[in-house]
Amino acid sequence: MTSQGKRKTYFLIALLALTAMVFAACAAPAAAPATGGEQPAAAAPSSDLPATAGRGTDGTVTLVYWQEVSILNPYLASGTKDYHGASLIVEPLLEFNQNGELVPVLAQEIPTLENGGVSEDLKTITYKLLPDVLWADGTPLTADDFVFTWQFCSDELTGCTVQNFVSVENVEAIDATTIKITFLESTPYPYIPFVGYLSPVLQKAQFENCVGEAAQTCSEQNTNPIGTGPYKVKEFRANDTVVYEVNENYRKTDKPHFAEVVIKGAEDASASARAVLETGEADYGWNLQVEPAILLDMEAKGNGKVIAAFGGNVERILINFTNPDPNLGDKRSVWSPDDPNPHPFLTDLAVRQALSMAIDRNIIAEQLYGPGGVATCNILSGPPAVVSTANDGCLTQDIEGANALLDEAGYADTDGDGVRQTADGQPLKILFQTSTNSVRQKTQALIQQWWQEIGVETELKNVEAAVYFGGDPASPDTLNKFYTDVQMFTSGPDNPDPQQYMSNWLCEIDGAIQIQNPANNWGGSNVERWCNADYDALWTEITSATGDERIAIAKQLNDMLAQNYVNLPLVYRASVSAHANSLVGPNLSGFETEEWNIEDWQRTR
Repeated sequence: MTSQGKRKTYFLIALLALTAMVFAACAAPAAAPATGGEQPAAAAPSSDLPATAGRGTDGTVTLVYWQEVSILNPYLASGTKDYHGASLIVEPLLEFNQNGELVPVLAQEIPTLENGGVSEDLKTITYKLLPDVLWADGTPLTADDFVFTWQFCSDELTGCTVQNFVSVENVEAIDATTIKITFLESTPYPYIPFVGYLSPVLQKAQFENCVGEAAQTCSEQNTNPIGTGPYKVKEFRANDTVVYEVNENYRKTDKPHFAEVVIKGAEDASASARAVLETGEADYGWNLQVEPAILLDMEAKGNGKVIAAFGGNVERILINFTNPDPNLGDKRSVWSPDDPNPHPFLTDLAVRQALSMAIDRNIIAEQLYGPGGVATCNILSGPPAVVSTANDGCLTQDIEGANALLDEAGYADTDGDGVRQTADGQPLKILFQTSTNSVRQKTQALIQQWWQEIGVETELKNVEAAVYFGGDPASPDTLNKFYTDVQMFTSGPDNPDPQQYMSNWLCEIDGAIQIQNPANNWGGSNVERWCNADYDALWTEITSATGDERIAIAKQLNDMLAQNYVNLPLVYRASVSAHANSLVGPNLSGFETEEWNIEDWQRTR
């Protein structure tokens, strides 16, 4: 075979592997929607609705998020709710539909080897923009906006929380409507930069004075971005309500159907569910992390339906590898290459392993998530093709084994108070934080009890979701600051291919530190502050691997995280939401925001 033929074969293998992942994910038994059986008939149409749909003809649609939106610049966000809020405004070149298939958004087509969009050496990908796309302010979208967005996120001082550009060497404008992306190495799977909700284009004219340290000070830009999407901001109240109105310059002239979108907060996930399924106050409720029996009882009222989709989301406990002692002042939870500031006992593998062994993941999944969750030992839990079976031992709780492990490691309860101590007498006391949510507080309580059984005292803390996921560098209670010993939340890949997701645990790449710290405005993606050169080297290999080798490396990366207990995966979670019977159009994608097709949402007629 010629070298050119080999390159084409490798590229096709990568695409076929991705397709297999997506089909497997769609076919997996665990991906069944968490619905309540036969659905009630749709509500009768309102008499004041027009006979046919059109732009702005359906009035207002109300979405309820128990994690309120804090910022609308996804590159500075740390909470999924902020990515959702931004996705109505800013757009990428490509996105994933409900079947996990790539579809063009701002690009004319998906570049491939066959159509000449991907180079033979797999080092470049070239996109042609849709013609005549306008920003909401009426100015034209150009290739320069994409070049700027890459520069914005590549400046370490910006504090970008998105890792979609880590393998990119250059982004250049060939002409006003042509973008060429050059990778550092041959890249068999090039659909990461400017693909999906984490990687949209920003308007250069609006953000050009917001690069580097200035990024966090650009309040107007970060809460009212100019976009190319179906909506623009009408009113923004941080951690409360966002009101959107139609972008009159949106390219699809007959869409969106709703004249106004309101995303408002709720006390908790149960309140979000009630607003849709019981009281009818809202049309859509997002991220319904509610006990299954309660949710299905609400659905039985007949006002709406529960929908779900599995992608790769995992509820996990993150281990802080740095010392969060408040007495450290500015060094609290801060890692640096010169001073890793190690945690006094969580840097001991034996302690982290014992914490994992004490947890009964099956009880958490079955009792608190039901059909919407499956116990897991892997941080990379979807699509099924990339899921490792090497760590399944964690599915069996082993309190006795955990105690024996801590005994052997020298952690004894020397004063008989039920709490083990380190060799220098420091008690194994853990501060455990998460967002305020009934399911999460019940999970915390279970884990607190199990850890007590192995001599680890646990103090529980919960933080209002808007603050916890808000990413405000000035707040001490964000997940980025990580001022506690362990913390819990859900996250997952925005792409069926594992490369970008697994980059979240890099220590550094090309000299840029990925660990969150003050030098990058608590940006970066490595929340645990875990630094491992072997992991970084292995991740570099996946950037050029294809087919079975690519999948094997992804599993090895997952296993390295699992077997070092960098985090403790608990539950492979479906995205569970609900919508009113009168609302049609929501079509969940496991790798996009749930509003990815909001321009198609409309009222029943």
